[in-house]
Amino acid sequence: MGSEKVKCPNCGKTNNIPAAGEGKPRCGNCHEPLPWIAAAGDGDFAEIVEKSSVPVLVDLWATWCGPCRMVSPALEQLAREHAGQIKLVKVDVDAAPRTAERFTVRAVPTLLVMDRGEVLARQSGAAPVPQLRTWLDQALSENAGEEAKP
Repeated sequence: MGSEKVKCPNCGKTNNIPAAGEGKPRCGNCHEPLPWIAAAGDGDFAEIVEKSSVPVLVDLWATWCGPCRMVSPALEQLAREHAGQIKLVKVDVDAAPRTAERFTVRAVPTLLVMDRGEVLARQSGAAPVPQLRTWLDQALSENAGEEAKP
């Protein structure tokens, strides 16, 4: 498990963000929430995704997949828009076959919204940012409603 260098959208300072960890990443300079984007594989999926302190948008993709490359910038945009609320985790299905099998990935990209190891929403195929935003926001709001129930 490594860390990613992320430029703060607020002040421009570069920050190191670990792939796994508690809390929510904030800029060391201005303390604004940072987008949390990480990669995971078979060996560290549980640590990075299932133990995350925030819901995770999982991108199950492949290097040879054109639609995967097209949707990646949209997912990164959503990670920036939802800084402090979600973590985006990219999983290359060719490099992580056990993870792909676990989630019965039959097409890439396959997107999951997970919270504490539970799949809240699933979608296969690329989509434009507005459609992905609606799907993500719906999954997050439905989960928030579940947590509010007695």
